[in-house]
Amino acid sequence: MNILILGGGGREHSLAWAVKQNPKCDRLIVAPGNAGIADIAWCADLDIEDGEAVVQFAEDHAVDFVIVGPEAPLAAGVSDDLRAAGFLTFGPSKAAAQLEASKAFTKEICDAAGAPTAAWARFTDAKAAKDRIQDIDETIVIKADGLAAGKGVIIAETPAEAEAAIDDMFGGQFGEAGAEVVIEEFMTGEEASFFILCDGQTSLPIGTAQDHKRVGEGDTGPNTGGMGAYSPAPVLTDEIAQRAMDEIINPTLAEMAKRGTPYSGVLYAGLMIENGAPRLVEYNVRFGDPECQVLMMRLGGQALDLMQAAAEGRLNEKVVHWADDHAMTVVLAATGYPGAYAKGSVIKGLEGLAQDSRHMVFHAGTRESDGDIVASGGRVLNVTARGDTIAGARDAAYEMIDKIDWPEGFCRRDIGWRVLG
Repeated sequence: MNILILGGGGREHSLAWAVKQNPKCDRLIVAPGNAGIADIAWCADLDIEDGEAVVQFAEDHAVDFVIVGPEAPLAAGVSDDLRAAGFLTFGPSKAAAQLEASKAFTKEICDAAGAPTAAWARFTDAKAAKDRIQDIDETIVIKADGLAAGKGVIIAETPAEAEAAIDDMFGGQFGEAGAEVVIEEFMTGEEASFFILCDGQTSLPIGTAQDHKRVGEGDTGPNTGGMGAYSPAPVLTDEIAQRAMDEIINPTLAEMAKRGTPYSGVLYAGLMIENGAPRLVEYNVRFGDPECQVLMMRLGGQALDLMQAAAEGRLNEKVVHWADDHAMTVVLAATGYPGAYAKGSVIKGLEGLAQDSRHMVFHAGTRESDGDIVASGGRVLNVTARGDTIAGARDAAYEMIDKIDWPEGFCRRDIGWRVLG
């Protein structure tokens, strides 16, 4: 098969790495890719949010299967354009991608499906939002309704923080994503990520993970796109996962089908778990980043078979084969992230690191310049390792990190602290 993966971050590097291990993969193209992906695939210069351009590219290069990595092309309807042109595509339709593109849409679906989630309200202007929170004396969550690259969520512990978040969002801090705002009840418990493949009729759980959103150790500081993750997530037991399927996932999928927008692709459910009961925090319509990295490290080449089956409506034939192991990824980010950070610093020491089925450095924000690997984003590298235990995976990941020479970068040294102490 000639396979095209859309995207250029750590998620797409890990997808490409897993796909490449499957003997079905004859030619692998990633658009736009990055410096790390270029080692295993052809990186093509392509506007992945332009459906017409993507279709033309797929036709020109005899592509057999397209895997859409990030949320933006899904929200732009690129998967619809590809399917209309006859290309086998992994990723939901634009209509179904509203599960991530609009927080309010997801809440409406949950209400209709009876899926447990936080109490909520939607606002289209700052005054109405501020009026609602005047008498609230507890922590609340303020969310930009649209896509904000994982950053449009503020946990406000005081009315003043809530008002500032509302002003920022309606003031354009998150662009069009903040044109509407959702205010939610703050849920307590432990959060975990649950990943399910869907083909419009069948749902197949493919793994759990737990990530670390806050920039600082001990889960302190502002939210980021994710500073590290591990899989599986011990808090998401088989019993809780089944309860999530019965009470949240399958009712959501049934409601989507009922509305004429059946869901096909991967559905990422962020769950808050308390006293054995899961509640939905949010849906994403693509693999999480950096959770994808630990999932792909553990799934390997079978990931392609599973995604192909989802795209072809054959998930009922598939079973996921897991090794009894663990994986951890630690994000190396540019100093200053998630605020302002410099680009262009040189990263050394990568060439001496093992790259095999148990050790990988997935590139997230890099480019090649005069033979050097340089940082080109906020989250730059995902140092990933497998181990027989979570502690073993952690030790292997940090051992790799300690060999990387990049003074302009930083990482959290406590990834996995919830289970490792």
